[in-house]
Amino acid sequence: MKEYHKLVRDKIPEIIEADGRIARTRILENEEYRKELNQKLQEEVAEYLEDNNVEELADIVEVIYGILSSMDISREEFEKVRTAKVEKRGAFQKRIFLEEAEEKK
Repeated sequence: MKEYHKLVRDKIPEIIEADGRIARTRILENEEYRKELNQKLQEEVAEYLEDNNVEELADIVEVIYGILSSMDISREEFEKVRTAKVEKRGAFQKRIFLEEAEEKK
């Protein structure tokens, strides 16, 4: 039996069983769930950086939604925080690369 020991999407056990195999799973408690989500985020970011694939970006967003849910933060609340930050500090649309900034005297 191949061992994985990692957080997987909700339908993965069904997909494994539909293939005639057995999936041994358990449900994580909140603290372990958040730890595994953070690990999954690192994994998905690494995969995106390797492939620059839009599917990997979708995986990153799904993990972020999971993290938000684990923190009892709705997508709407998150979007308000994101929008407020864009209004205060801007986004990344103008492709600005800061070379240096003079120090205050």
